[in-house]
Amino acid sequence: MTVPGRRSSTFSRLLRHGFTDPSGAERLLDLPELTALRDDSVLLDALGATADPDLALRGLVRLVEAQPDEERQTLTSTLLSAKPFRDRLLGVLGASEALADHLARHPRDWQALVTYEAVDLNPGVAEFEQGLAEATDPVSLRVAYRRCLLAIAARDVCGTAEVAQTAAELADLATATLRAALAIARAAAPADAAHCRLAVIAMGKCGGHELNYVSDVDVIFVAEPVDGADEGKAMQAATRLASHLMRICSETTVEGTIWPVDANLRPEGRNGPLVRTLSSHLAYYQRWAKTWEFQALLKARAVAGDPELGGEYIDAVSPLVWQAAERENFVPDVQKMRRRVVDNIPAAQVDRELKLGPGGLRDVEFAVQLLQLVHGRGDATLHSGKTLDALKALAAGGYVGRADAAQLDEAYRFLRAMEHRIQLYRLRRTHLVPEGETDLRRLGRSLGLRTDPVAELNKEWKRHASVVRRLHEKLFYRPLLDAVAQLTPGESRLSSKAAGQRLEALGYADPAAALRHLEALASGVTRKAAIQRTLLPVLLGWFADSADPDAGLLGFRKVSDALGKTPWYLRLLRDEGAAAENLARVLSAGRLAPDLLLRAPEAVAILGDPEGLKPRGRDHLEQEILAAVGRADGAEQAVAAARGVRRRELFRTAAADLIGSYGTEDSPRELDPGALVDRVGLALTDLNAATISGAVRAAVREGWGDTLPTRFAVIGMGRFGGHELGYGSDADVLFVHEPREGVDEQEAARAANQIVTEIRRLLQVPTADPPLLIDADLRPEGKRGPMVRTLKSYAAYYHRWSLAWEAQALLRAETMAGDRELGKRFIELIDPLRYPAEGLGEDAVREIRRLKARMETERLPRGADPTLHTKLGRGGLSDVEWTVQLFQMQHGWAEPGLRTTRTREALAAAHSAGLVATEEAETLDEAWLLATRVRNAVMLVRGRPGDTFPSDGRELAAVGRYLGYGPGRVGEMVDDYRRITRRARAVVEDLFYGA
Repeated sequence: MTVPGRRSSTFSRLLRHGFTDPSGAERLLDLPELTALRDDSVLLDALGATADPDLALRGLVRLVEAQPDEERQTLTSTLLSAKPFRDRLLGVLGASEALADHLARHPRDWQALVTYEAVDLNPGVAEFEQGLAEATDPVSLRVAYRRCLLAIAARDVCGTAEVAQTAAELADLATATLRAALAIARAAAPADAAHCRLAVIAMGKCGGHELNYVSDVDVIFVAEPVDGADEGKAMQAATRLASHLMRICSETTVEGTIWPVDANLRPEGRNGPLVRTLSSHLAYYQRWAKTWEFQALLKARAVAGDPELGGEYIDAVSPLVWQAAERENFVPDVQKMRRRVVDNIPAAQVDRELKLGPGGLRDVEFAVQLLQLVHGRGDATLHSGKTLDALKALAAGGYVGRADAAQLDEAYRFLRAMEHRIQLYRLRRTHLVPEGETDLRRLGRSLGLRTDPVAELNKEWKRHASVVRRLHEKLFYRPLLDAVAQLTPGESRLSSKAAGQRLEALGYADPAAALRHLEALASGVTRKAAIQRTLLPVLLGWFADSADPDAGLLGFRKVSDALGKTPWYLRLLRDEGAAAENLARVLSAGRLAPDLLLRAPEAVAILGDPEGLKPRGRDHLEQEILAAVGRADGAEQAVAAARGVRRRELFRTAAADLIGSYGTEDSPRELDPGALVDRVGLALTDLNAATISGAVRAAVREGWGDTLPTRFAVIGMGRFGGHELGYGSDADVLFVHEPREGVDEQEAARAANQIVTEIRRLLQVPTADPPLLIDADLRPEGKRGPMVRTLKSYAAYYHRWSLAWEAQALLRAETMAGDRELGKRFIELIDPLRYPAEGLGEDAVREIRRLKARMETERLPRGADPTLHTKLGRGGLSDVEWTVQLFQMQHGWAEPGLRTTRTREALAAAHSAGLVATEEAETLDEAWLLATRVRNAVMLVRGRPGDTFPSDGRELAAVGRYLGYGPGRVGEMVDDYRRITRRARAVVEDLFYGA
């Protein structure tokens, strides 16, 4: 009797044995059906050894209750007397609710777990065929399949079969099942069977002999007519047989389903015929197949149907697999495949994805398959469909480091074991690690983690995923370093030919040069070389992920040659997590940023500072530049210092733009193109304004000391005044001066002209720093007019002679440098001109439209594609800006929001005022941003400005990567540009031309 308030001894024993609901377990043990079992301590120990003792006990009760009276005694006595059977049955019941359901429905199937012969420990296809032999319809096939599955699961959970053997047994059971299903289909249509020879080729995990408990079984069907049969009719018969086979396995019956049979890996996928002849298969693979299709064929294996035809298929396609690396599109295809395919995983599930998430099973499988494709053409030992066997062969051949291969093998086995146990619970196809405490506890215990199953499971899972993440890229690159450094005697290593093949497959256009760079960087026993060998495997992966890996590696060598003896440089890359990846992205994204960096490599420190990529404001820049000018001995030295600051800040801006556009492992790419464009435009405008201020100060000090005889201001125009500068933009300006009191006007004019001449000269003196080109062609009378005027002269000109285009150009005028008060009075002078009271008259509007139409026909460069020219082309910058500026001149007098020099701000104001509909405003904004980003991309990639897409393939791909288009998607990028700008042009026709 239990004393009130105290737990029974059974309750305590149940807790010690791992039950989470000991009260419920007590009630179950008290059921009359378990009378013969309840007092047996051996049973309690066996239940406690299962993954989930509560689940195992509930399953056992259901099984005992389902037994016919004459069988119940046999089951209980066998359970108590036969330890192997007891462990197997309870192990399955504690790990799989689905198999417990099966046993409750088919109570005699427990006998499948009693036999314990030697062959039972290592069954093959023949044994599984025998187990399925009596199945004559889909329902009986499902029952027999589950009965066979019971034995596989028992060996798995009891540890008699390790994970690779379990996967192989599941694949063998699938093979036997496909054969049985085909036999049922043939029996249902003997006439069809007589017309054709049909072979079933297993693909994917089934073909690779590494199947999961619940997975699509990927297949390809190949058929030939029997002698004398019509080919068309034979193919129709084979298609009916194949379709029936798929339904037999896939359809849901009273006994559920087995698994989906998926034939989408066939030529042309779901759009292609289900069944083809062998010659049709070969014709497709030789002419049309993509790289991923040859990667899939790595695992092809004939499993059912006509064995001779299946063998012919494998013999015919195998040589094509190992020639895939020589195909023209292999490199871009590989680059495309290597990019993570996690975009389609819901954000909430990424961290739980065992297969596709970072550090998941797919990372190992893809890496191994890619190395097989690259090196298997010359080494038949790599021709294996099994991931772990292939990994072992890669290590034996020196294609993968032995230590790396051993760690990956261990991690892959653990992750596959997790996947097996997750799927076994309910026999559902999933790769998500469960979230519930009970599920995690069962999963942890099933893997032998008993002290604190949940915590231990999470720790082990994260550790193995981290190993995969860390080694995934190094797997490709570490052997390359071993090949050139040759520091480990006796270790198998890549030959120069194999190393070159691997680099070529990963996107390096000049593998010989790449190997020379690696040798220069990684050879030797110095501390520098040792750190480089640690860094390079990861850096090489980032370079290969770009459009120009060769440029990235070359740039890294140049930076390292310049800074390699500087203690902080390698320490920065090694210890600052983001610095190395940021450097890799910058060096491999184009010419502009690396050129800026190599002129002063110490700027690499910017990449390791969390605040380093943020642009400096104009006040901060002016303060630094004016202080440098004040310390200099002469004007040229002063402006050289200012240009040095500008070069550093140009690099900061370009680096931040590239990293924001590409994204890094820790920081996703910026998805708002408006934020990127605005950030670049503002940063470059502030930088050029501060640089011009420094040049003005230097020129004044050199010629006149502290005070110039005339007040002097620089007015920004065009993109400069609009805070919309790109990397390749000149600084459009007007110069205005006003003689100081008592100074002769001629003397003042002479001083002003000397200042203009001197600052233009100083900012363009040939040095290592990029010049700042000053363009004053928007001044009154253009190139024929005086370079600088007094404020009175501007007033007189604008009052008497001003043309419509000049008023329009003044919409973007803003003071940038020099005398702020004078600049303010200039702006007050021009405001009535650019925002005329009551807006523009009809004649003025017609004149602006006429000028725009003339510009479109006359200024577009000869031979340029008008659909792709970012400035003057259809729906480009000019279209959008002239449309917005027309609204500013017509309505700026009444709408304060339109009185801005910035295009996007003015467009938003026009929308807020109801002048532009929402959809039209969004269309114009999208086109303007895209055209601006293309221009910036061209300058970043080529190192020189351009208004259209590059013709060079690598440069075009790099522009695409900057814009967010992955490898092989440049055609999509160009199509998108044409579509977006075409829509913008339609809006311009409506709003600007009044069509």
